[in-house]
Amino acid sequence: MGHYAKVPTITDGQGTVEDVIVADEAFIQTGLVGDPLTWIKTSYNTRGGIYYIPNTNTPDPDQSKALRANYAGIGYTYDSINDVFYAPRPSNQTGVFYSWTVSAPTWLWQPPIPYPNDGKDYYWDEQTQTWVLIQP
Repeated sequence: MGHYAKVPTITDGQGTVEDVIVADEAFIQTGLVGDPLTWIKTSYNTRGGIYYIPNTNTPDPDQSKALRANYAGIGYTYDSINDVFYAPRPSNQTGVFYSWTVSAPTWLWQPPIPYPNDGKDYYWDEQTQTWVLIQP
């Protein structure tokens, strides 16, 4: 059994995941869930380009199991040029984070300024492009 993401249309190298199922490859190939070419295998245990031992946060010594950078979810992008999945652009109550970028090797969204490493809690303010301390 494996996880498969349905990406029905790829335009300019990118498509959007519409569904994710658990199935055998043989079942996908039957066409009972649509065109087999629209189903792309994804790894439930891969995130940020690293394969983790199932049900842990421990990287697996065998990184050959890492598949397509991130586990696909509905609304994720499939980049066929780089053969990776990545999440939708992040946002919060104030709007979409247009200043953030996604790139190899993790294919995770990154802010233009790293999150402060002082043990306090912050939220991202896109308008000022700064981390704002959450006041208790």
